[in-house]
Amino acid sequence: MKTCDFCGRQAATDDTTTLTWTTSTENGRQRTYCDTCSREHLRAMESKLDSEWW
Repeated sequence: MKTCDFCGRQAATDDTTTLTWTTSTENGRQRTYCDTCSREHLRAMESKLDSEWW
């Protein structure tokens, strides 16, 4: 089960629900973000700011 590294939301067991989720690598660690957090923080993600800056 996938969990959003920002808000803690857990994905349903169906993998199709996570198609809108995003992933990034911060300090060598893979991070996963739900669709809601992805939309809210899109500009920060595009500019490659680490999640601590959000």
